[in-house]
Amino acid sequence: MPAESQQPAADRLDDDDYPAYTMGRAAELIGSTPGFLRSLGEAGLINPKRSDGGHRRYSRRQLRTASRARELVDQGTPIEAACRIISLEDRLDEALRLNEVLRGNEEP
Repeated sequence: MPAESQQPAADRLDDDDYPAYTMGRAAELIGSTPGFLRSLGEAGLINPKRSDGGHRRYSRRQLRTASRARELVDQGTPIEAACRIISLEDRLDEALRLNEVLRGNEEP
């Protein structure tokens, strides 16, 4: 992560994509286990960055996604289905955003 460490600290704090959280802290924040986070990575829902030592690091955006997956799984949705639902929700959000841009109602 050398390029990110050169980014000013204030910018990193505001960056939703900056991989600031270790696996243990990320699991604690979303009320899950490290194994749950690993399973989301294996399913391709989130792809954590790796530190120089090879440890997984998660961003706030990834934690929001993992938290949504946790909600769905807690409601009884199988993890594979939860990942698919979230993927489709993200695609729908992007399509709606693009539609607004094309209609001239929003900046790209």
